Amino acid sequence: MQVQLAGEPYGPGRESEDFAAASAEAMVLLDGSSMPETLESGCRHGTAWYARRLGVHLLARLTDRADRTIAQCLADAIAETAALHGGRCDLANPNTPAAMVVAARLSGGSLEYLVLGDSLLVLHPRNGGAPRVIGDNQRFPGGELLRRQIWTTVPGSAERAALYLAYAQAVRAARNSGHGPWIAAAAPQAAAHAETGFVALDELRGVAALTDGAARYTERFGLGSWSDVLRLLAESGPAELIAQVRAVEAADADCTRWPRGKRSDDAFAVYARL
Repeated sequence: MQVQLAGEPYGPGRESEDFAAASAEAMVLLDGSSMPETLESGCRHGTAWYARRLGVHLLARLTDRADRTIAQCLADAIAETAALHGGRCDLANPNTPAAMVVAARLSGGSLEYLVLGDSLLVLHPRNGGAPRVIGDNQRFPGGELLRRQIWTTVPGSAERAALYLAYAQAVRAARNSGHGPWIAAAAPQAAAHAETGFVALDELRGVAALTDGAARYTERFGLGSWSDVLRLLAESGPAELIAQVRAVEAADADCTRWPRGKRSDDAFAVYARL
């Protein structure tokens, strides 16, 4: 793999809760699950800490445990990260730090991949065919309704803050319970619910991974197709994609042209040539 990556927090002076890392044969991308400051997580470390630790452990597993499937590697990394919390963190708290995960590694003549949560993996075909977008397949209808209600309110208003709190509580009560989406947190069994698979390397020109903040380029703002995204990543790099997303966010600061829950979000993108 020849890997390029770039990322930005959602605002100046903020700590990004996204994380990415890569080696010559593997890459990982994590999007930490942010939450309202008024919610108690039971953890003294925080989401950014969790995403970094899980990402490092997962990359190590992907590169040194070829005998384990990619989902088993994620389960191992979740367990190892949970052990780092120590006895002072309440990992049973539904608000415990968590993250969406994208991972890929070379495996013989194939690329093995995993996606858990609403981040995305995009396969760049060698023959010029349509890109294949993988991930964001665990819809939670109750949360989606609340999320769209948030978009109808004024950014920065008390009404929006109250709806965002209700949304965060609803999602966290349901996730990893069998009644909602699965996400990497403290329970290794969540890894078994990731979307995984293999694709032959000779079919691919490259592979991209994007957190939802970077995927706004296509998913929210419609600045181009997924083919356009891959062309931009391959020719200009992930930093340019994020810069274009930021420009649109700045031009629509009141979220009226493109309704969304946050004016801006942490954004990270990775592109690997194969």
